[in-house]
Amino acid sequence: MNIVVLDGHTLNPGDLTWDALKQFGACAIYDRTPPERVMERARDAEILLTNKTVLNRETILALPKLKYIGVLATGYNVVDVAAANERGIPVTNVPDYGTHSVAQLTIALLLELTHHVAHHAQTVRDGKWTRNPDFCYWESPLVELHALSFGVIGFGKIGRAVARLADAFGLRVLVHNRSRPADLPPQFQLVSLDELLSESDIVSLHCPLTPENKHFINAQRLAQMKPRAFLLNTSRGPLLDERAVADALNSGQLGGAGLDVLSVEPPKADNPLLSAKNCVITPHIGWATRAARARLMNIAVENVRAFLAGEARNLVSASAG
Repeated sequence: MNIVVLDGHTLNPGDLTWDALKQFGACAIYDRTPPERVMERARDAEILLTNKTVLNRETILALPKLKYIGVLATGYNVVDVAAANERGIPVTNVPDYGTHSVAQLTIALLLELTHHVAHHAQTVRDGKWTRNPDFCYWESPLVELHALSFGVIGFGKIGRAVARLADAFGLRVLVHNRSRPADLPPQFQLVSLDELLSESDIVSLHCPLTPENKHFINAQRLAQMKPRAFLLNTSRGPLLDERAVADALNSGQLGGAGLDVLSVEPPKADNPLLSAKNCVITPHIGWATRAARARLMNIAVENVRAFLAGEARNLVSASAG
Protein backbone atom coordinates (compact mmCIF):
# COMPACT_ATOMS: atom_id res chain seq x y z
CA MET A 1 0.00 0.00 0.00
CA ASN A 2 1.16 3.50 -0.81
CA ILE A 3 0.38 5.72 2.18
CA VAL A 4 0.50 9.53 2.21
CA VAL A 5 0.08 11.76 5.27
CA LEU A 6 -0.64 15.29 4.06
CA ASP A 7 -0.22 17.23 7.31
CA GLY A 8 1.28 15.23 10.13
CA HIS A 9 3.16 17.92 12.06
CA THR A 10 0.51 18.90 14.60
CA LEU A 11 -0.20 15.26 15.46
CA ASN A 12 3.47 14.34 15.61
CA PRO A 13 5.91 17.24 15.87
CA GLY A 14 8.61 14.74 16.79
CA ASP A 15 7.61 13.24 20.13
CA LEU A 16 5.67 10.31 18.66
CA THR A 17 6.51 7.77 15.95
CA TRP A 18 4.94 6.80 12.64
CA ASP A 19 6.45 3.30 12.78
CA ALA A 20 3.12 1.55 13.37
CA LEU A 21 1.71 3.13 10.21
CA LYS A 22 4.79 2.26 8.17
CA GLN A 23 4.19 -1.45 8.69
CA PHE A 24 1.35 -1.25 6.16
CA GLY A 25 3.43 0.03 3.25
CA ALA A 26 5.53 2.83 1.87
CA CYS A 27 4.81 6.09 3.70
CA ALA A 28 5.30 9.66 2.54
CA ILE A 29 4.76 11.91 5.55
CA TYR A 30 4.52 15.66 5.05
CA ASP A 31 4.42 18.19 7.87
CA ARG A 32 2.09 20.44 5.89
CA THR A 33 0.64 20.48 2.38
CA PRO A 34 -0.54 23.74 0.78
CA PRO A 35 -3.66 23.45 -1.39
CA GLU A 36 -1.73 23.81 -4.61
CA ARG A 37 0.39 20.74 -3.82
CA VAL A 38 -2.32 18.30 -2.69
CA MET A 39 -2.72 16.69 -6.11
CA GLU A 40 1.00 16.35 -6.64
CA ARG A 41 1.56 14.63 -3.31
CA ALA A 42 -1.61 12.51 -3.28
CA ARG A 43 -1.51 11.36 -6.91
CA ASP A 44 -0.26 7.84 -6.18
CA ALA A 45 -1.80 7.43 -2.74
CA GLU A 46 -3.92 4.40 -1.98
CA ILE A 47 -4.30 5.38 1.66
CA LEU A 48 -4.52 9.11 2.31
CA LEU A 49 -4.45 10.67 5.78
CA THR A 50 -5.32 14.28 6.50
CA ASN A 51 -5.90 16.44 9.54
CA LYS A 52 -6.86 19.89 8.27
CA THR A 53 -5.81 19.69 4.60
CA VAL A 54 -8.99 19.91 2.52
CA LEU A 55 -9.95 17.03 0.24
CA ASN A 56 -12.73 18.44 -1.88
CA ARG A 57 -14.85 16.75 -4.51
CA GLU A 58 -12.60 17.69 -7.39
CA THR A 59 -9.54 16.27 -5.65
CA ILE A 60 -11.19 13.03 -4.57
CA LEU A 61 -12.56 12.32 -8.03
CA ALA A 62 -9.16 13.00 -9.60
CA LEU A 63 -7.15 10.48 -7.55
CA PRO A 64 -7.47 7.17 -9.44
CA LYS A 65 -5.54 4.98 -7.00
CA LEU A 66 -7.24 6.23 -3.83
CA LYS A 67 -8.90 3.49 -1.76
CA TYR A 68 -9.18 4.96 1.75
CA ILE A 69 -9.25 8.36 3.48
CA GLY A 70 -8.44 8.67 7.17
CA VAL A 71 -9.05 11.92 9.04
CA LEU A 72 -6.59 12.49 11.89
CA ALA A 73 -9.23 14.22 13.99
CA THR A 74 -12.81 13.82 15.17
CA GLY A 75 -14.29 16.46 12.88
CA TYR A 76 -14.22 15.51 9.22
CA ASN A 77 -15.68 18.52 7.43
CA VAL A 78 -12.40 18.87 5.50
CA VAL A 79 -13.38 15.84 3.41
CA ASP A 80 -16.18 15.73 0.85
CA VAL A 81 -17.59 12.48 2.18
CA ALA A 82 -20.33 12.36 -0.45
CA ALA A 83 -17.75 12.38 -3.24
CA ALA A 84 -15.81 9.63 -1.48
CA ASN A 85 -19.00 7.59 -1.13
CA GLU A 86 -19.65 7.91 -4.86
CA ARG A 87 -16.31 6.24 -5.50
CA GLY A 88 -16.75 3.65 -2.78
CA ILE A 89 -13.89 5.12 -0.74
CA PRO A 90 -14.39 4.69 3.01
CA VAL A 91 -13.70 7.71 5.22
CA THR A 92 -12.83 7.28 8.88
CA ASN A 93 -12.26 9.64 11.77
CA VAL A 94 -10.82 9.38 15.28
CA PRO A 95 -13.47 9.86 17.97
CA ASP A 96 -13.08 10.12 21.72
CA TYR A 97 -9.32 10.47 21.97
CA GLY A 98 -9.12 13.87 23.70
CA THR A 99 -11.99 13.88 26.20
CA HIS A 100 -9.90 14.28 29.35
CA SER A 101 -7.43 16.73 27.81
CA VAL A 102 -10.14 19.05 26.47
CA ALA A 103 -12.03 18.92 29.77
CA GLN A 104 -8.82 19.77 31.61
CA LEU A 105 -8.16 22.80 29.41
CA THR A 106 -11.74 23.99 29.84
CA ILE A 107 -11.24 24.20 33.59
CA ALA A 108 -7.77 25.72 33.11
CA LEU A 109 -9.31 28.56 31.11
CA LEU A 110 -11.92 29.10 33.82
CA LEU A 111 -9.28 29.20 36.54
CA GLU A 112 -7.28 31.73 34.56
CA LEU A 113 -10.35 33.94 34.26
CA THR A 114 -11.12 33.73 37.97
CA HIS A 115 -7.58 34.17 39.35
CA HIS A 116 -5.53 35.66 36.48
CA VAL A 117 -2.67 33.39 37.41
CA ALA A 118 -0.47 34.21 34.42
CA HIS A 119 -0.81 37.95 34.93
CA HIS A 120 -0.04 37.86 38.64
CA ALA A 121 2.89 35.51 38.14
CA GLN A 122 4.31 37.94 35.58
CA THR A 123 3.99 40.89 37.97
CA VAL A 124 6.02 38.91 40.51
CA ARG A 125 8.71 38.24 37.87
CA ASP A 126 8.67 41.96 37.08
CA GLY A 127 9.53 42.74 40.71
CA LYS A 128 6.24 44.17 41.88
CA TRP A 129 5.97 41.85 44.91
CA THR A 130 9.47 42.70 46.12
CA ARG A 131 8.53 46.39 46.02
CA ASN A 132 5.08 45.96 47.53
CA PRO A 133 4.39 47.50 50.98
CA ASP A 134 1.99 44.65 51.87
CA PHE A 135 2.50 40.91 52.06
CA CYS A 136 0.07 40.40 49.14
CA TYR A 137 -1.75 42.23 46.37
CA TRP A 138 -4.09 41.50 43.47
CA GLU A 139 -4.74 43.54 40.37
CA SER A 140 -8.12 42.16 39.36
CA PRO A 141 -11.13 40.69 41.16
CA LEU A 142 -10.60 37.13 42.37
CA VAL A 143 -13.65 34.88 42.02
CA GLU A 144 -14.49 31.86 44.16
CA LEU A 145 -16.18 29.12 42.15
CA HIS A 146 -17.87 27.24 44.99
CA ALA A 147 -21.68 27.39 44.78
CA LEU A 148 -21.75 29.28 41.47
CA SER A 149 -23.82 27.88 38.57
CA PHE A 150 -22.00 26.19 35.71
CA GLY A 151 -23.97 25.64 32.50
CA VAL A 152 -22.89 22.88 30.11
CA ILE A 153 -24.30 23.12 26.58
CA GLY A 154 -23.81 19.75 24.90
CA PHE A 155 -23.66 16.68 27.11
CA GLY A 156 -21.54 14.29 25.11
CA LYS A 157 -18.39 12.69 26.49
CA ILE A 158 -16.48 15.96 26.83
CA GLY A 159 -19.47 17.79 28.29
CA ARG A 160 -19.90 15.02 30.85
CA ALA A 161 -16.21 15.12 31.77
CA VAL A 162 -16.31 18.90 32.23
CA ALA A 163 -19.48 18.63 34.31
CA ARG A 164 -17.79 16.14 36.64
CA LEU A 165 -14.84 18.50 37.12
CA ALA A 166 -17.18 21.42 37.74
CA ASP A 167 -19.05 19.36 40.32
CA ALA A 168 -15.75 18.63 42.08
CA PHE A 169 -15.27 22.39 42.52
CA GLY A 170 -18.64 22.63 44.23
CA LEU A 171 -20.34 24.28 41.27
CA ARG A 172 -24.05 23.77 40.64
CA VAL A 173 -24.15 22.10 37.22
CA LEU A 174 -26.91 22.88 34.73
CA VAL A 175 -27.14 20.85 31.52
CA HIS A 176 -28.73 21.49 28.14
CA ASN A 177 -28.64 18.92 25.35
CA ARG A 178 -30.52 18.48 22.08
CA SER A 179 -31.97 15.20 23.37
CA ARG A 180 -32.49 14.02 26.90
CA PRO A 181 -29.22 12.47 28.09
CA ALA A 182 -29.26 8.89 29.26
CA ASP A 183 -28.32 8.24 32.89
CA LEU A 184 -28.05 11.91 33.84
CA PRO A 185 -26.26 12.04 37.21
CA PRO A 186 -28.71 13.16 39.89
CA GLN A 187 -26.59 16.13 40.97
CA PHE A 188 -26.89 17.67 37.49
CA GLN A 189 -30.03 19.59 36.50
CA LEU A 190 -31.41 19.32 32.95
CA VAL A 191 -32.79 22.70 31.81
CA SER A 192 -33.85 24.56 28.68
CA LEU A 193 -31.29 26.66 26.84
CA ASP A 194 -33.02 29.87 27.93
CA GLU A 195 -32.94 28.76 31.57
CA LEU A 196 -29.30 27.74 31.36
CA LEU A 197 -28.22 31.06 29.88
CA SER A 198 -30.17 33.15 32.38
CA GLU A 199 -29.11 31.19 35.49
CA SER A 200 -25.47 30.27 34.82
CA ASP A 201 -22.50 32.20 36.14
CA ILE A 202 -20.34 30.25 33.68
CA VAL A 203 -21.51 28.93 30.31
CA SER A 204 -19.37 26.25 28.67
CA LEU A 205 -19.90 25.03 25.09
CA HIS A 206 -19.36 21.36 24.21
CA CYS A 207 -21.55 20.81 21.17
CA PRO A 208 -20.69 19.91 17.57
CA LEU A 209 -21.00 22.58 14.90
CA THR A 210 -24.08 22.19 12.73
CA PRO A 211 -25.74 24.49 10.18
CA GLU A 212 -28.43 25.14 12.81
CA ASN A 213 -26.15 26.31 15.63
CA LYS A 214 -23.60 28.41 13.78
CA HIS A 215 -23.32 31.77 15.63
CA PHE A 216 -25.99 30.67 18.10
CA ILE A 217 -24.11 32.56 20.81
CA ASN A 218 -25.04 35.95 19.40
CA ALA A 219 -26.05 39.33 20.77
CA GLN A 220 -29.52 38.05 21.69
CA ARG A 221 -28.18 35.03 23.57
CA LEU A 222 -25.50 37.10 25.29
CA ALA A 223 -28.18 39.49 26.51
CA GLN A 224 -29.92 36.54 28.20
CA MET A 225 -26.82 35.75 30.27
CA LYS A 226 -26.14 37.04 33.75
CA PRO A 227 -24.23 40.33 33.83
CA ARG A 228 -20.49 39.64 34.13
CA ALA A 229 -20.91 35.89 33.45
CA PHE A 230 -18.04 33.90 31.96
CA LEU A 231 -18.17 32.15 28.57
CA LEU A 232 -16.00 29.13 27.70
CA ASN A 233 -15.61 27.55 24.27
CA THR A 234 -13.33 24.59 23.67
CA SER A 235 -15.63 23.13 21.02
CA ARG A 236 -15.91 24.94 17.65
CA GLY A 237 -15.17 28.59 16.92
CA PRO A 238 -18.14 29.30 14.64
CA LEU A 239 -20.55 28.60 17.49
CA LEU A 240 -19.84 32.22 18.47
CA ASP A 241 -20.74 35.44 16.73
CA GLU A 242 -17.26 36.75 17.47
CA ARG A 243 -18.08 40.43 16.99
CA ALA A 244 -21.04 40.16 19.38
CA VAL A 245 -18.90 38.39 21.98
CA ALA A 246 -16.13 40.99 21.66
CA ASP A 247 -18.65 43.80 22.05
CA ALA A 248 -20.10 42.15 25.16
CA LEU A 249 -16.62 41.80 26.67
CA ASN A 250 -15.60 45.36 25.88
CA SER A 251 -18.81 46.80 27.31
CA GLY A 252 -18.54 44.76 30.50
CA GLN A 253 -21.78 42.91 29.79
CA LEU A 254 -19.75 39.67 29.69
CA GLY A 255 -17.27 39.20 32.53
CA GLY A 256 -14.75 37.17 30.58
CA ALA A 257 -14.26 34.55 27.91
CA GLY A 258 -11.92 31.57 27.76
CA LEU A 259 -11.53 30.28 24.20
CA ASP A 260 -9.43 27.55 22.63
CA VAL A 261 -11.05 27.82 19.19
CA LEU A 262 -11.85 30.61 16.77
CA SER A 263 -13.88 30.75 13.57
CA VAL A 264 -10.75 30.93 11.39
CA GLU A 265 -7.53 29.22 12.48
CA PRO A 266 -4.95 30.64 12.47
CA PRO A 267 -7.01 33.79 13.12
CA LYS A 268 -6.82 36.90 11.02
CA ALA A 269 -5.11 39.83 12.69
CA ASP A 270 -8.36 41.82 12.76
CA ASN A 271 -10.35 39.21 14.67
CA PRO A 272 -12.13 41.35 17.31
CA LEU A 273 -11.59 38.80 20.07
CA LEU A 274 -7.80 39.15 19.91
CA SER A 275 -8.04 42.61 21.46
CA ALA A 276 -11.21 42.18 23.54
CA LYS A 277 -11.13 42.83 27.27
CA ASN A 278 -10.65 39.89 29.63
CA CYS A 279 -10.51 37.38 26.81
CA VAL A 280 -8.14 34.45 27.30
CA ILE A 281 -7.37 32.67 24.03
CA THR A 282 -5.22 29.58 23.59
CA PRO A 283 -4.16 28.31 20.12
CA HIS A 284 -6.43 25.25 19.83
CA ILE A 285 -4.36 23.15 22.24
CA GLY A 286 -7.10 21.29 24.10
CA TRP A 287 -6.51 18.17 22.01
CA ALA A 288 -2.72 18.41 21.99
CA THR A 289 -1.42 16.76 25.14
CA ARG A 290 1.01 13.99 24.29
CA ALA A 291 -1.32 11.43 25.86
CA ALA A 292 -4.24 12.53 23.67
CA ARG A 293 -2.13 12.67 20.51
CA ALA A 294 -0.75 9.19 21.22
CA ARG A 295 -4.31 7.88 21.51
CA LEU A 296 -5.18 9.64 18.25
CA MET A 297 -2.21 8.03 16.50
CA ASN A 298 -3.10 4.59 17.82
CA ILE A 299 -6.74 4.86 16.75
CA ALA A 300 -5.78 6.16 13.30
CA VAL A 301 -3.44 3.19 12.82
CA GLU A 302 -6.11 0.75 13.99
CA ASN A 303 -8.57 2.34 11.54
CA VAL A 304 -6.13 1.56 8.70
CA ARG A 305 -5.55 -1.96 10.01
CA ALA A 306 -9.29 -2.59 10.09
CA PHE A 307 -9.70 -1.28 6.54
CA LEU A 308 -6.99 -3.59 5.24
CA ALA A 309 -8.69 -6.50 7.01
CA GLY A 310 -12.00 -5.67 5.33
CA GLU A 311 -13.62 -4.40 8.52
CA ALA A 312 -15.66 -1.24 9.13
CA ARG A 313 -14.26 0.87 11.97
CA ASN A 314 -15.04 4.52 12.78
CA LEU A 315 -16.63 5.09 9.39
CA VAL A 316 -18.32 8.45 8.86
CA SER A 317 -21.21 9.23 6.56
CA ALA A 318 -22.13 12.14 4.34
CA SER A 319 -25.43 12.63 6.17
CA ALA A 320 -23.69 12.90 9.55
CA GLY A 321 -21.13 15.33 8.20
